[in-house]
Amino acid sequence: MILKNRIVKDTVLLTIMQLILDSASLVMNVAITKKLGTSAMGIVSLTGSFMILAGMVSNGNAFLCTSRLVSEERGKINGNPDRVLKYAFIMCIILSFSTASALFLFGENISLKFFKTTDMIKPLHFIAVSLPVGAFSSCFKGYFNAMRKVSLTARADIMEFAVKFAVITGLVFTLKNPSDSQVCELMTTGIVCGNFTSLIYFLIIFLKRDREYSGKSSIDFKKYICYALPIMFGSCMTSALSSTNDALIPVTLKQYGDSFTEALSQFGIFEAIVIPVLFFPSVILCSLSGIVVTESAREKASGNKERISGITKKLIEGTLMFSIPISAFMIKFGKEIGELMGGGELAGKMITIIAPVVPFIYLEIILESLIKGLGLQGFSSLNYIAEYAIRISSVLIFVPHFGFYGIVISYYASNIIGNISRLIKILKYTGAGVNVFKYIFLPVLCVFLTMKTSELVMRTFRFYGTSLIQLIIFTLIWLVGYIFMIYGWNGRKSCT
Repeated sequence: MILKNRIVKDTVLLTIMQLILDSASLVMNVAITKKLGTSAMGIVSLTGSFMILAGMVSNGNAFLCTSRLVSEERGKINGNPDRVLKYAFIMCIILSFSTASALFLFGENISLKFFKTTDMIKPLHFIAVSLPVGAFSSCFKGYFNAMRKVSLTARADIMEFAVKFAVITGLVFTLKNPSDSQVCELMTTGIVCGNFTSLIYFLIIFLKRDREYSGKSSIDFKKYICYALPIMFGSCMTSALSSTNDALIPVTLKQYGDSFTEALSQFGIFEAIVIPVLFFPSVILCSLSGIVVTESAREKASGNKERISGITKKLIEGTLMFSIPISAFMIKFGKEIGELMGGGELAGKMITIIAPVVPFIYLEIILESLIKGLGLQGFSSLNYIAEYAIRISSVLIFVPHFGFYGIVISYYASNIIGNISRLIKILKYTGAGVNVFKYIFLPVLCVFLTMKTSELVMRTFRFYGTSLIQLIIFTLIWLVGYIFMIYGWNGRKSCT
């Protein structure tokens, strides 16, 4: 019971924090898009995609590696989590400085091949400087996450974002008509400053911690590398495939007939508005995912299969009951959301069309956390290869012929196939059963009935429309009805 309450407490704390950060990030995206234009945001999105790839290569997903291996070390008698953290730092020193050196040496070639211009050489040098700082910060974040000090990581995230937000917005609204390369420079400058802030904070907290471990670690550096390599390989491969997919979208949109500027503009709308809107409600799942990794890793180490099966059932049920109404809301009000966010008709249309795949997207967050916590990195890597092979193939085949609808096809095909595969693997591995009626048909039925009832209530009081206030009131009425209906059904079943 104590463990369950702690999980709930940690999830609530992280959700509140992430909700604040995601809201601020979405507002920043909208403001910068209006200030600089959607074409500039397309370049920024490409730069962000490349930064994620470079960061992943330079730290080997240090957060996940450290979080999982420190969690397992904590479960060992006389284990030494501090020594595992030391191994993570050694690994990151090797990777980050090697990657940074490569960016300095081959920046011109990378700029030409990835960005199709030589203007990105200086931003690439900014990225190179940021890599060691980001890597060390990720190690500390994984360590404190494994030690269940989520309030510390939450405060670090807030400080990091606050500094990044202040630097980026300050520079964006100070410069007059900045070039694309200048926009990328100021974006990377903000990220470097944010990472440095969180690193200093983590270092101070670590040096002032109450307990220092002096026992013998259950693994040495060689074993750490053996355990970390599958995680690193899967993460780097996924990031590389994602960056390749992102880089191909503007190119294939140009093949469809758009100019390169227009293609970048559409890509900017998609990355800066459509994707953040689709993922925004998933903050509770993203907050829970880090905890799921540590808890499932600990339960696996103790051999508690019944507990793992129970956690799996509850996570899948909760994710579907949460994501299905989110999907329905975006289908119904995608147009209004897109226009409200400044993306216009294109953003609204994309949100509405992609919304039905939201339950699969949200399932991936939880299923991947379980997969990584249970040590199934081999399956995760193969599944991601298949998923991105489908996505990239769809982009190459359909976008030149159907434009943005080709991107929709790629999202549907890759997410549905990839996440059904994850679900089957998890259910077989854990032995958890799925009640199709309870997990799928019940939420769909409740969404339909409560939406129709809410519409009837709004029309009865002659307050049905598409203004922001009317949408908020409709949403509140509908959510209360949905929650009451779902919990009423579950309460009745538990009593019987």
